[in-house]
Amino acid sequence: MKHIILSFLSLMLLMSCGDKKKSSEERYIADASGAINNVSVVLENDLWDGSIGDAIRAILTKPIYGLPQDEPTFTISQIPPSVFSGFVTKNRTVLKLETNKDADIKILEDVYAKPQKVIVISGRTKADIINIINENESKIVETFRNQELSERLRQMSKSPHPFTSIKEKLGLTIQFDASYRIAKETDDFFWIRKDITTGTNNLLIYELPSNAILRSDTLVNQIIKIRDSIGKQYIEGPVEGSYLVTENAYTPFHNETIIDNKPALETKGIWDVKNAFMGGPFVNYAIEDKTNKRWVVIEGFAFAPSVEKRNYMLELEAIIKSVKIE
Repeated sequence: MKHIILSFLSLMLLMSCGDKKKSSEERYIADASGAINNVSVVLENDLWDGSIGDAIRAILTKPIYGLPQDEPTFTISQIPPSVFSGFVTKNRTVLKLETNKDADIKILEDVYAKPQKVIVISGRTKADIINIINENESKIVETFRNQELSERLRQMSKSPHPFTSIKEKLGLTIQFDASYRIAKETDDFFWIRKDITTGTNNLLIYELPSNAILRSDTLVNQIIKIRDSIGKQYIEGPVEGSYLVTENAYTPFHNETIIDNKPALETKGIWDVKNAFMGGPFVNYAIEDKTNKRWVVIEGFAFAPSVEKRNYMLELEAIIKSVKIE
């Protein structure tokens, strides 16, 4: 009996040591850091100054469509591999270029920090690497952009808004932080806004009957007509008789997408105020809610004169894409 007890205790001791060893070997992953829309590019200086660097800049700093002034899709920071260690590896989005390896592209998660997306592009020659960059432009941009949308939403979730009337009246939930306030509210319309450095960030949420938008070759014109009528009805300008409209000198971008697993119409363009000197970018999503026989329209627009608007619009897009329709 004594031998059995000793054997049992020895076994327990070995298991305990094994658990401690396993725990000590678990890799600690630091929190990711970095400014929104900032990509770290790990590449040798001579390659950065040449054709590979040109190919990277062509896709990552391409001007964003729908802003009044040219702003790059991302701000990029080039880092030579010899100094890519420690704190500089913790950026949320990293593009790493590797030479003298088989041509390939890999999308990795949480390599040096969490949450993090690392895209590794390799090739035997400069031409190999440039071809992979060009062939995967959409994938690269979408991967980094989705990471930044998720991060902005995560940041805002730390201080969620307290409003319940949006769900009660429109049957949907949407995430934005407590710095936003309800500027105007009816049974089927909400104007929500936040003060920013030089102006405001704005959200419009409303519903329309299912026959208000008909799928045809005039979709963009229908969207513009609707948003102009909503602007005239609800969004007054700074002087009497002024109201929110679509800038007709700028052709809106239109696309079909999916939001909350539902078909949606995406429209981006420039807003203006009739009879007043104001303007800025907007993004409008008309979501087809077939279950409830309606369209749910959510629009974000920024009024931020004299400053860059890229990050404000990313925040609004992150909010809109968080919507859950009951």
